[in-house]
Amino acid sequence: MNTKKITKVMKALSNQNRFELFMEILKQNKSSYKNEDCFVYDIIEKFKIGAPTISHHLKELSNADLIITERKGKMLVARINEKTLTELKDVINLT
Repeated sequence: MNTKKITKVMKALSNQNRFELFMEILKQNKSSYKNEDCFVYDIIEKFKIGAPTISHHLKELSNADLIITERKGKMLVARINEKTLTELKDVINLT
């Protein structure tokens, strides 16, 4: 992972609401034994912020390649970008 990508990821995760949203998507993805996608509607209810703000945070997470979003019918689903997560783990585990 190059330094430009690392700083983009860190910047995206530096916002508390965005970090909590990312962790909730991660939790939803990991808790599903079928590794099913996370419906954004299901996690919006857990946060006390508006849908436009959630949408902005999702866009920032997506721009940093931390999540992948797509439409399934009328629903928006999000899943963790495992490649970026693995690269980030490798950077953090440099010790």
